[in-house]
Amino acid sequence: MRVLKRILWLLAIIAISVAGLWYLSRPQPVMVTLARAEAGTVESKVTNTRAGTIKACNRAALTPAMGGQAARLLVKKGDSVVAGQLLLELWNADLVAQVTVAESEAKAAQARSQEACLTADNARAETRRAQRLHNQKLVAQEEMERSETLARASAASCAAAQATVLVSASNIEYAQAMLQRTQLRAPFAGVVAELSGEIGEYITPSPPGIPMPPAIDLVDTSCLYLSAPIDEVDAPQVKTGMPAEISLDAFGKRKFAGSVRRIAPYVLDREKESRTVEIEAGFASPEETTQLLPGYSADVEIITASREQALRIPSEALIESKRVLVYNPVNHTLEQREIKTGLANWQYTEITEGLQAGEQVVTSLGRDGVKNGALAAPDETAQP
Repeated sequence: MRVLKRILWLLAIIAISVAGLWYLSRPQPVMVTLARAEAGTVESKVTNTRAGTIKACNRAALTPAMGGQAARLLVKKGDSVVAGQLLLELWNADLVAQVTVAESEAKAAQARSQEACLTADNARAETRRAQRLHNQKLVAQEEMERSETLARASAASCAAAQATVLVSASNIEYAQAMLQRTQLRAPFAGVVAELSGEIGEYITPSPPGIPMPPAIDLVDTSCLYLSAPIDEVDAPQVKTGMPAEISLDAFGKRKFAGSVRRIAPYVLDREKESRTVEIEAGFASPEETTQLLPGYSADVEIITASREQALRIPSEALIESKRVLVYNPVNHTLEQREIKTGLANWQYTEITEGLQAGEQVVTSLGRDGVKNGALAAPDETAQP
């Protein structure tokens, strides 16, 4: 009896040891993050290859058309101006005097024209009287011809005087044009961004091929757009009018709605390995851009196609764009499965074959032990 008990105790100890060894050596499930295949909107997007730049629709680097000493500077940085407002004026007393002289000469020419034309009118009247008297044989033929010649000469003098008036008007326009070359006016309404001249300094226009700082940098911040490069491979997919989402580092995750307004008709090859096409995107709601500044860096996502209620999964769950690991909740294992995809972007991919709504796929593909056939357990702390 004692021997039997000892045998039973020995067998129990062996069973417990085997169970403990199995428990300690059993495969541990790998913790995985899962996402469910479900219906939703999937958009195909094209993004810029390098950061784009917010630009003003109207921006002008202004410098007087001629060199000279700054006599009046009528604005300062940050001032808002209206179209046609005088911003800067060079010393131009000599040109002002030329305008005055031209205007005086024009008045004198006008007076001489009136005098000559009155004389011509009187000569024509005298000629008509001479003709009547000649018809009545009261005036000789020579007298009548002399009267006609004098009338024609007076008419010619009138025409010459009138031409002189036109010349005088042109001289005024020329003098005023020369004067305007010393005056810098706003070509559009905007804000003075920069000034590079002071009163008394000599300002010179930029010689051809030699860039120089403008006297005044004028920016119209009421109209902004984004200019950004996209890869030449993506360019054929983009059309003007396509919707776009614009994001700026300065505004965090906020996105601004817009649309493609221009696609450059050429490829930039500044970097031979990365050729790009410049696109411009306008903002759908200009009133939302009041806080934006020209020069901000920005990115754009151009929506080239969109499908609603598509079966989708996170794009990070894809393996080489054609396989996924599906979690089997029955035996808690991972199953590799071939799939077919449709529209896709960095966030979601449409599934056309290989998955059913509700099935769960692994998104934590980079974890150790995540592979086909592996025992797995959902990482509840990482579930969305």
